[in-house]
Amino acid sequence: MAVVIDKEACTGCEACIETCPTEALSMVDDKAVCNEDECVDCGACLEACPVEAISL
Repeated sequence: MAVVIDKEACTGCEACIETCPTEALSMVDDKAVCNEDECVDCGACLEACPVEAISL
């Protein structure tokens, strides 16, 4: 299981990318995307997202 990013809610601020310890998140078309193979479900990105666009 990996994080789910709401593309409509994501503002592209990159706060989640800076917080991810495994570098599983990246930006595509100004929106965050998750590489499920790298994600360890730690939840750091959930806490970092100012618009609550990320869920598990």
